[in-house]
Amino acid sequence: MTPRPLPMRVPAAGLPARVRIHEVGPRDGLQNEKATVPTDVKAAFVHRLAAAGLTTVEATSFVHPKWVPQLADAEDLYPRLAGLTAAGGVDLPVLVPNIRGLERATALGARRVAVFASATETFARRNLNRTVDESLAMFAPVVARAKADGLHVRGYLSMCFGDPWEGPVPLDQVVRTARALAGMGCDELSLGDTIGVATPGHVSALLDALTADGIPVDRLGVHFHDTYGQALANTLAALQHGVTTVDASAGGLGGCPFAGSATGNLATEDLVWMLQGLGVETGVDLDALVATSVWMAGRLGRPSPSRTVTALSHKE
Repeated sequence: MTPRPLPMRVPAAGLPARVRIHEVGPRDGLQNEKATVPTDVKAAFVHRLAAAGLTTVEATSFVHPKWVPQLADAEDLYPRLAGLTAAGGVDLPVLVPNIRGLERATALGARRVAVFASATETFARRNLNRTVDESLAMFAPVVARAKADGLHVRGYLSMCFGDPWEGPVPLDQVVRTARALAGMGCDELSLGDTIGVATPGHVSALLDALTADGIPVDRLGVHFHDTYGQALANTLAALQHGVTTVDASAGGLGGCPFAGSATGNLATEDLVWMLQGLGVETGVDLDALVATSVWMAGRLGRPSPSRTVTALSHKE
């Protein structure tokens, strides 16, 4: 059997020594599936991702089942994952939209939660049925309650680079919303390129604007979609600015059910291949991760869109 190819390790100056991958496949990836994935399959998926070395795996969402029916089994799924946190040191953040969602999550032992805001008015109305300011007002008591209970809170900020209804998003508009999320107590902000229109210069400009506004880069993560094939280039630009948290989805699963032009997330395997070549540590076993995505693709009945999964899974 021919050994699988490996990227030549050529470190580049100015990059972090290690990157934490925030795996979003089980939540952001599966929420966009037309058919509901069985709970047993979801649980096995999370366990396999953890076994591959991913230490942060976003498990599910405690949004009302009417809005995201694919994740309606959150109460059934989350207890099946408890051993990963207790014994394996794996963080299992969950999305919570309101106080009720937070209470549902914490009743099951969740210690890391996330809220989901928008930088644009149109998406805020379509996704949350509120204006940007109204949605921030809704999240403020959720974040305050979570912080009072000692939880880690992530703030997702979608449509940071472009909106399918509004077009390019001004930098100061993103900064204003990010400042509000940081000010209410979010430990970390994930900057979302929800429809995949960002380019490296735009990424650099936004990071410069945010840090100039006083939001330190160590509180920022990036979440790129690969609609135009720019996700890896955008990630590299973010790493060059000191970002060390990158969201990715195993096998490139996912999109956004509320933004029709949003295609798959950056594939975790493609990210790991690039980082291995750059000499940046992730702690992820690429072979195990590829095997997991091939397994999941079989359960979904279609091949993985990840180029790395395609390349490595076809090697003899």
